[in-house]
Amino acid sequence: MIGELSEAEKLEALNAHSGDRVARPLAALGRGQGPAADPVVQTELVYLNQVYEEKFGFRFVVFVNRRPKDEILEVLRRRLERTREEELETALTELVAIARDRWSRG
Repeated sequence: MIGELSEAEKLEALNAHSGDRVARPLAALGRGQGPAADPVVQTELVYLNQVYEEKFGFRFVVFVNRRPKDEILEVLRRRLERTREEELETALTELVAIARDRWSRG
């Protein structure tokens, strides 16, 4: 199904996700998702998230699943090294994982 979407539709789905995270960048990546980050880690997350959005043209989406922020930071660093095409596919896969998790928990 996702493969059938146009690129514009894929970008719309990604950019619609987690709007509250972008509006409050110093807050946790998601409410209740993992322990609070060290201020240095949190600052780097905010900065690299901006770099990510500028590089790829869409929001960084990752299935946090209660992982600590320093682990998410490592994921973000690795994903910044990828091509836009690779990252678009990965971001959509992550978005589906988040949706499945939310659906399964009702």
